[in-house]
Amino acid sequence: MHGVDDDEFEVKLGRIGNRKARKATSYLRRVRQAAEKAGSGSHRASSFSGGRIGRGHAKGAVLAGRARAKGLRRVVIKARIVRIKAGDPGAMRAHLRYVQRDGVTRDGEPGELYDASNDRADGKAFTERSADDRHQFRFIVAPEDSAELSDLKPYIRDLMRQMESDLGTKLDWVAADHFNTGHPHSHIVLRGKDGEGHDLVIARDYIAHGLRARAADLITRELGPETEVEATRKLQQEITAERFTRLDRAILRDAPDGALELGAQPAKGSIWHAARMGRLRTLERMGLAEEAGPRHWRIDARFETKLRRMGERGDMIKTMHRELAAAGVSRAPGVYTIFDPGTGGRRLVGRVVGEGFSDELRERRYVVLDGIDGRTHYAEIGSLSARDEPPVRNTIVELRSLTAEPREIDRAIATIAAAHHGRYSEHLHHEFDRQASGEFIASHVRRLEAMRQEGMVSRLADGRWTVGEDYLDRALEYESRQRSRNPVRLAVLSWQRLEDLPPAVGATWLDRQLVAKAPEALGRSGMGAEVEAAMRARRQWLMEQGLAREQEGKVRYARDLLRTLEARELSLTAADISARTGLEHLDVQTGDRLTGVYRRMLTLNSGRFAVIERSRDFALVPWRPVLERARGQLVAGSVGGEAISWSIGIKRDLGR
Repeated sequence: MHGVDDDEFEVKLGRIGNRKARKATSYLRRVRQAAEKAGSGSHRASSFSGGRIGRGHAKGAVLAGRARAKGLRRVVIKARIVRIKAGDPGAMRAHLRYVQRDGVTRDGEPGELYDASNDRADGKAFTERSADDRHQFRFIVAPEDSAELSDLKPYIRDLMRQMESDLGTKLDWVAADHFNTGHPHSHIVLRGKDGEGHDLVIARDYIAHGLRARAADLITRELGPETEVEATRKLQQEITAERFTRLDRAILRDAPDGALELGAQPAKGSIWHAARMGRLRTLERMGLAEEAGPRHWRIDARFETKLRRMGERGDMIKTMHRELAAAGVSRAPGVYTIFDPGTGGRRLVGRVVGEGFSDELRERRYVVLDGIDGRTHYAEIGSLSARDEPPVRNTIVELRSLTAEPREIDRAIATIAAAHHGRYSEHLHHEFDRQASGEFIASHVRRLEAMRQEGMVSRLADGRWTVGEDYLDRALEYESRQRSRNPVRLAVLSWQRLEDLPPAVGATWLDRQLVAKAPEALGRSGMGAEVEAAMRARRQWLMEQGLAREQEGKVRYARDLLRTLEARELSLTAADISARTGLEHLDVQTGDRLTGVYRRMLTLNSGRFAVIERSRDFALVPWRPVLERARGQLVAGSVGGEAISWSIGIKRDLGR
């Protein structure tokens, strides 16, 4: 939460393309059309908008029309309505984990959920109660003067009791307070069921106006009316602010066509008039306003957009400063930059020094990288799914901006569907490519399932898919949506810290750089200089191990260096597991078929490996994310080169 503006309000609905949402929209459109038709005889356009459908419509309408009282304190409320997938509580659990994440309390500890009567609410029980809900309401409540409250819990409980009174029903909710930004605020998760177990529908007028008005009344009652001294101080802070402010909003309202004429007697008094004049002078210095004559100003047509971008950039730079300071990293001024993914194909390598949420409402993340080019980068990485792992500090990662285009997997689906009247199935795929493994075909099915959830394809009762003969166009649209949510792909190059790599056993990122035909370009300062020093130390270690030698002024590395280093680390790891479990280590070779129980994932210097256990022995093989949904289950894999194609959920008599 960066800025506070009494006119700021944000409502986020469910996913675009949701079929139920489209049906609701279609129904609402028909209602509007009927209302307009009914009122056509009076030759007046209907004002019906649907904003009053649902509970609280009367209160919302009254509070929306109420003028802001003098001394009323401001509150920002952001709201989002989230549709819940039937039988998939993963997103709900992930959101509750997010609001309870580390470092959000005043003491830097994890947040605690609370509800109407308990300071420690049971998030698991709340998720179970919400399992059959069609939707869920999520609110962020941020009073401008929240720092003056010793505890936000009583305030939030009063607000929710008032909301119950306004809506005429009991509400089931949990909340968590965050103190990790300049403005303490609260996250509220409200079930989509009323006290009788019916779907809870809240009028848009109440969400947009009523709730904020109630929140402002309560904070004013708690802290007392805002004094003129406080109001003046806040206005003074807005005069030179490099962001869009209330003063700018007033200027925009009075100059809709870009021309502002100042009256001789300001309507809001001398303090407001002086603040607005000061703001105009600031905008003039920024090149966003020009004095055309006495009391006449011309305003840049895009000044709101430019100021908002300026504010976002300022927030990003402050974030980089804060994250570097917290990580104990010192960098010279002028080396801060914001990663622009552009149209795709851009790439960045660096160490994660900070990560967090750029948009808490939509849970969109950022990452701060200490780049090997010697600069510090801020990058928006978008929203992670419930199964994705968030960035880990001190790991070395690659960011690659995504290009919105169909994948090879889409081209295969399109080819099969084109030959079968727009239909696809696993059986048809196997007939098309008899060499394709079960896991490879399953990856195509997972792709279609993801698109089905966006309403772009459909699945028939017999397991076949209707994808249409224009499937590639649908795949392009899907990729475009995905890119808007996740503009970059993050890949971990090293799970270990840079300073731990020079003497590490295993095939490290430094080794891959040393033998690469085109190693990364390194900056002369910052992390670039640190990587150069680490590579020199790694070369010396390799020479001591007999895996490199200096010849004619050049360093020559052992043949199959990476494979040799990886084998050494796996051998040491396997010996440790054998000593603890009594199982023998099974060395898996290319062409083998492996069947066993997936036990766990190991993070080694050479990468991530899966422990596949059998009755008398175990194997260490390259790990893949698909295995995590089969932890403790029997899996089968065919070893082919550097990868293994897995079959999940097989019967126990296969291969044993």
